[in-house]
Amino acid sequence: MSTYVYGIIDGSRSSLPEDLAGVGDPQRPVRILEESGLAAVVSDAPEGLRPKRKDLLAHQNVLAEAGADGCVLPMRFGSVAPDDATVTGVLAERAEHYKERLRALDGKVEYNVKAIHDEEAVLHRVMAENPELRSLTEANRQAGGGSYEEKLRLGEMVVAAVKAREVEDAAEVQQALEPTAAAVSNGPESTGWLANVSFLVARDAAEPFLAAVEQVRKTHPHLELRVNGPLPPYSFVEPGPAEPAGSTAGAESSGE
Repeated sequence: MSTYVYGIIDGSRSSLPEDLAGVGDPQRPVRILEESGLAAVVSDAPEGLRPKRKDLLAHQNVLAEAGADGCVLPMRFGSVAPDDATVTGVLAERAEHYKERLRALDGKVEYNVKAIHDEEAVLHRVMAENPELRSLTEANRQAGGGSYEEKLRLGEMVVAAVKAREVEDAAEVQQALEPTAAAVSNGPESTGWLANVSFLVARDAAEPFLAAVEQVRKTHPHLELRVNGPLPPYSFVEPGPAEPAGSTAGAESSGE
């Protein structure tokens, strides 16, 4: 029987509600596997598991219970090992890494911020910032729209200006929010988003972080920001790829 892994906690607090149920239909009982001072929160893995709402909520509920009185290293939905022995083997092999992560992430949550341009607003902005674009647009207008080549040149210039603005705005969003975060992890690039960044935030710093988000919205009205959180720190189970200057949270000496 394959083993479904929800997360990893410190072995000293390896107790959960007796009736805690996880993914599957019927839901599988959740249990603990202890090894090397750590505990993996697991259940039997159902066959043919798909990311249905019921199972996603069950996964989140188990993590919430596991993290109710201490830090939990969350595994993403669908994390399955061949058997219990494989899970305990990984705990033994990576014990120091997971213990360091538990210390670094204790008392912290993740906020994911995605940014996208409001198309009309960003066009107004790049036109306002670029005298050459304004001049060419006016020249085309006075020429009855301009030739095909002139229209093509203008279109290419607008696209280039918007892409440059995307790069600048992505950097500005991250720079504005970094001071209130313990660590930063850039997510995979996805179609449509100019920024996809996760921030590790101390629970008692959540209010300043969200205030910083609102400030970015005010100073960048041509941006639409989507904030998801607080979440378990999924993006920081491994060391984050970027951290604010002077931060030691998330540091890893092993180079993994």
